[in-house]
Amino acid sequence: MKYRLIPGTDISVSEVGFGVWTLSAGWWGDYSDDEASRLLTRAHDLGYTFFDTADTYGNGRGESILATAFGDGVKDIVVGTKFGYDIYGYGEARSRGQRELPQIWEPEYIRYACEQSLKRLGRDNIDLYQVHNVKADSVVNDDIYDTLDALKAEGKIRAYGVAMGPANGWIVEGKAAMRSRDISTVQIINNLFEQFPGAPLTAEAKETGKGVLVRVPHSSGLLEGHYTEDTQFEKHDHRRHRPRSWLLNGIQKLETVSFLAETRDGATMGQMALKWLLSEPHVVTTLPNIYDESQIEDFAGTSDCADITPDEMSRLADLYAENFGIEEPVMDFKGVAEDSEEARVLLSA
Repeated sequence: MKYRLIPGTDISVSEVGFGVWTLSAGWWGDYSDDEASRLLTRAHDLGYTFFDTADTYGNGRGESILATAFGDGVKDIVVGTKFGYDIYGYGEARSRGQRELPQIWEPEYIRYACEQSLKRLGRDNIDLYQVHNVKADSVVNDDIYDTLDALKAEGKIRAYGVAMGPANGWIVEGKAAMRSRDISTVQIINNLFEQFPGAPLTAEAKETGKGVLVRVPHSSGLLEGHYTEDTQFEKHDHRRHRPRSWLLNGIQKLETVSFLAETRDGATMGQMALKWLLSEPHVVTTLPNIYDESQIEDFAGTSDCADITPDEMSRLADLYAENFGIEEPVMDFKGVAEDSEEARVLLSA
């Protein structure tokens, strides 16, 4: 495992991190505390140091299971968590139908949420505190960032950033946050199959000197190379609700990029999908969806794989430009339209 610094900080994170939502949100199966702890500590044994979670995951469980897994050692790992949703007033964080809870940005609520996260984590500070699913209203709200600056000055947090989502969108808001706010990182969705808006947001990060955290780097598992036409997902697995064309088209796309692993002795597609993202220095860590030990062991070997060559990068760019030879509807994106008046105002702030 290799490590990278979050820009403007002394916070070192593993190139491959662990997104704790798979163990706590119920979308990838149900895990007992013991099962989750075994996976988390196994990852740490293999060099994973960055663990990303949020207060919404399992209504705080995504934070508390880190304390359960590591005990006093939770102070020695690098933790990113998120805030903004009113989990205290509404109970269930988010249904499997992806209905969002109201977001609260008052300074008193941010401070309260921070203190609750610290208690669940069993820590005195949070390494990276992220505005959860930032939108236009939370980009322009000075109270949020003034409060984060104060929490940083008080030693409650070491750095802060924004997380884009929950769907693959909000390009204008992400660019505006990087240009107008003193954030250290932006968390986005990006992978070989879904490069918009990840590519332009990563370009903005390079321009503004921000670090990028990438989640869903395997396109919900497609790029790991384990699916077949007969693959069935469990009842509560969110992939079960995707159209069958998503699976069948993904398998065909994978065939066009499989040369990345085939030309490297012992490399897997799961590793090379991460390697493609890590070819950009401003990507400080990747957050694959981890739900079993074999993935932990596989992804831990990513740093040892040979870099993707310029010729291979060019070939991959050509494949993406033609959608890997697949005809399918263009994905809908959320957020402010790039050519709107609201976008001009946001980007000029």
